[in-house]
Amino acid sequence: MDQNLQMVPEQTARVSPTLIMVNQLLALSSLELQQIVRAEMEDNPALDGVENTACISCGAGTTGLYCPVCMQLVAPSSPPEKSANSDMTENPGSGDTYGDYDFEDYRPKQSRGALIDNDEYDPLAVVASEAGMTEQLLMDMAVTLPERDYPIAEYLVGSLDEHGFLRRSVESAAQDLDVPVEHVERVLEVLQRTAPPGVGARDLRESLLIQLREIKSAGTPELVPHIEEIIGNYLTELGEHKYTIIAQRLGTTYENIEAVRDFIKRYLQPRPSQEPPSGRSWRSPSPTRFVMPDVIIQLRDNRLEAEVVETYRFSLRVNSLYQQLASEHGLSGEERDHIRQYVNRTKLFISNINQRRETIRRITECLINLQEEYIRHGVRYLRPLTRAQLAQYLGIHESTVSRATADKYVMLPNKHVIPFSDFFSASLSAKDVIREIITTEATPITDKEIVHRLHAQGIRVARRTVTKYRNQLGILPSTFR
Repeated sequence: MDQNLQMVPEQTARVSPTLIMVNQLLALSSLELQQIVRAEMEDNPALDGVENTACISCGAGTTGLYCPVCMQLVAPSSPPEKSANSDMTENPGSGDTYGDYDFEDYRPKQSRGALIDNDEYDPLAVVASEAGMTEQLLMDMAVTLPERDYPIAEYLVGSLDEHGFLRRSVESAAQDLDVPVEHVERVLEVLQRTAPPGVGARDLRESLLIQLREIKSAGTPELVPHIEEIIGNYLTELGEHKYTIIAQRLGTTYENIEAVRDFIKRYLQPRPSQEPPSGRSWRSPSPTRFVMPDVIIQLRDNRLEAEVVETYRFSLRVNSLYQQLASEHGLSGEERDHIRQYVNRTKLFISNINQRRETIRRITECLINLQEEYIRHGVRYLRPLTRAQLAQYLGIHESTVSRATADKYVMLPNKHVIPFSDFFSASLSAKDVIREIITTEATPITDKEIVHRLHAQGIRVARRTVTKYRNQLGILPSTFR
């Protein structure tokens, strides 16, 4: 045996630091990218950049008062800080608090005039925020409740489940808060009057009766005979379709019981926290968009064009002084290396940002070509598409498509902002058809019948898939509809 050393040429694939950085930047969301750019501008003196104010509607950056993309008035980039003369203190020991809430934040603004009178206050700063159920209910109740009842209101609102039902008894709430039961009942009545009809009820029967009283007080639509008696005493039998038994006990006709069923189905909501068929809700009449799109698809001359919003949000360049010093010969070797290091770092960073923008733009343009009907006409025209197929069209790796579309959003020509993942969710079209079939049904149909109707429209899905989609849409089974 002989041991010796030999040099053999061999090719191996290694990931360069540049490629690693490009992939890391590509996977970042828009907000994370802005944070990375700000951090790089603070650490790298050779990097100059201008960050534009973001539009509250589409997220595009602009240096003027109006957005160049959607022509909306631009909001401030950050909300105003609390002023020193504001009576809203940050001391956790002040104010009436209970749990994780502070009722000082929900009092009417007339009692917080210092904040309104502050010269720095700008109402546009709160345009992009929308109160949830808890915050909205507490703000509405703070108008009518005395201050001593605030902790009770917070307790009751915090005890609502995801459907809007109260999951604590009045007696247990009174015991936990060490207050009389009558006080809790009075605050609960205020909650039920303030909240959307049915929210704050302790069970389905009470929720439907509350909604019924709301409709009765409004005078429209006209109530059908025996509906209050049926909801109050025969709700279980109604859900089990025992119409004949109910009709015999009430001395009425079978058709009247069906009319009650149809009225409940059309005008009442079994899950009061969802949007009711009629009546008020805590959601804004013009829903606020919480995410800023990364790409805007616009219709120009009947052609769809994609624009990457990052192009508007900030512009980066190499500092002119550092670029000039890097080419001078009067500096020492150490100083020249220091300056060139920062200049090269800046050029590499800008190049990676531009490559990220180009990759997102190419992917969006390919999606426009493949899903043009969906973009123009809606979810019914969504074609089955996978990220692997899109990567094959573009000649890039599937992981690149995944990174470029993860946690990113696109604004369609109709101003709707959707995640990129919607382009790869073929189930959206089937869900929309299922929703239409159920909302237009004359009588409740089973999931099996829905499957037959979907097959007639060329949509091949199994019954268990229909059941899964129906549950995701929040629609009850046929026996409870």
